[in-house]
Amino acid sequence: MRKIPLGTTDRLITDYCLGTMTWGTHTPEAEAHRQMDMALDAGITIVDTAEMYPVNPVTPETVGLTETVLGNWNAANPGRRGAYVLATKITGKNAAFVRQGQDITPETFTAALDASLARLKTDMIDIYQLHWPNRGSYHFRQNWGFNPAAQNRAATLAHMHDVLEAAQKAVKAGKIGHFALSNESAWGTAQWLELARTHGLPRVQSIQNEYSLLCRLYDTDLAELAINEQVTLLAYSPLAAGLLTGKYQNGAMPEGSRMALNGDLGGRKTPRVFDAVSAYLDMAKAHGLDPIHMALAFSVQRPFPVSTIFGATTCDQLAHILDGLDVTLTRDQLAEIDKIHKAHPMPF
Repeated sequence: MRKIPLGTTDRLITDYCLGTMTWGTHTPEAEAHRQMDMALDAGITIVDTAEMYPVNPVTPETVGLTETVLGNWNAANPGRRGAYVLATKITGKNAAFVRQGQDITPETFTAALDASLARLKTDMIDIYQLHWPNRGSYHFRQNWGFNPAAQNRAATLAHMHDVLEAAQKAVKAGKIGHFALSNESAWGTAQWLELARTHGLPRVQSIQNEYSLLCRLYDTDLAELAINEQVTLLAYSPLAAGLLTGKYQNGAMPEGSRMALNGDLGGRKTPRVFDAVSAYLDMAKAHGLDPIHMALAFSVQRPFPVSTIFGATTCDQLAHILDGLDVTLTRDQLAEIDKIHKAHPMPF
């Protein structure tokens, strides 16, 4: 592992980040607490969660449970809270599972932040992220029919300014350390940055978007923005919801797996994806690489600033991931990955 700057700050984070989205349902609390101990003992210094977690499925009854589980660990380990950077997210417009589906506003920003602080049993959230933008997003497989024609630029910019002012109040109150985004576009991120610069408001320090061997939307405009504006990617789903482990190949459906629970893996299960996975699995085998370690190593070796979020349902799965955090791919191996990507672009 390496330590990299968080955006333009002097805060260093590891280039791997512990994800938590199954904690409280598929991962029982005791096992989640063991995962925290394992990750921090391995040197991980950033942990990501969200108010809407756990997922698969998301329900009004379980919203906030993951933060509560993590908060219970914080309360039981007060001396270790300062050992890691804590990132969480406010939920945007949704199917009524959080705040009856309301947009993100200055009022919901403040209310959600206070609720997260209480559940997490902490005085400050280091990175507070907007889970997705009010105006909509091309993420979550919505890129295939994305149409921004109905967007209202003036309304969007006014909303951004209002939320940044709420973030400024939260920073001054010591409730959050840094402002951040998730599931955003290059245009959106650029507007947040410009408004912050113009009005002296908190700047975007990170953006949490999906990124993997199978999902490389970030590689072009957002990568250029990230380099020039010093915005760190927190890359989620680097194993493509488990597809890159190979466990779903040849029609396999492990009991209790995400595919068994939600069918199409949020739109990732497509007719082309298994051929793409097969190509990466063949490459890993040819080079004597574990496919999970190869997929994660690819993500952290991108030419833009990135910390890669990994999650595990069980401690055994987490132990396997932690064993590979020092794997480094060669220039030739990275070139071979690009050839596979060109042969199997955008499989979902």
